[in-house]
Amino acid sequence: MRGSLPWIVGTAAAAIVAAALTGAFVAGRYEGELGQMARELAATRQRLQREVALYRNAADLLRDPTTQVVTLRGLGPSPGATGRMIWHPAAGGQLVVANLPPAPPGKAYELWTIGEGAPRPAGVFRVDALGRATHRVEPVEGGVRVFAVTLEPERGVPAPTGPTVLASAK
Repeated sequence: MRGSLPWIVGTAAAAIVAAALTGAFVAGRYEGELGQMARELAATRQRLQREVALYRNAADLLRDPTTQVVTLRGLGPSPGATGRMIWHPAAGGQLVVANLPPAPPGKAYELWTIGEGAPRPAGVFRVDALGRATHRVEPVEGGVRVFAVTLEPERGVPAPTGPTVLASAK
């Protein structure tokens, strides 16, 4: 029995060490996965908060009877695209688009407001994989007669240079 005691103690110690290493490996792996899940959850939460803010803004605009809903129709390379501008002259607006193809690398869509003068840039936006986007627009001095969307360099340009893909009626 005395000869087997060191063997039993050695086996028990080896089992304890193996269990501890296995536990540490499993804990490390799951800790990494939990960390990744936490980062993904935080990103999803931020995206949802932005979307809720956009929809609240649109709902607030629609509560005002002076708000107009302007339809934008697809043109040129995107005849199936559609859009709506929820527009209030003093509060600005919210552009909602659908069925626009994703912009090629290095390009983005740019919204233009057209009043009595030259077209004015109203922001650059991208669409999701389904061709949808929402874009907040600040108020414009002097009024707006037409809204248009063109395909431009991703940083935007001061005047339209690319093809018009959406426009409202004059």
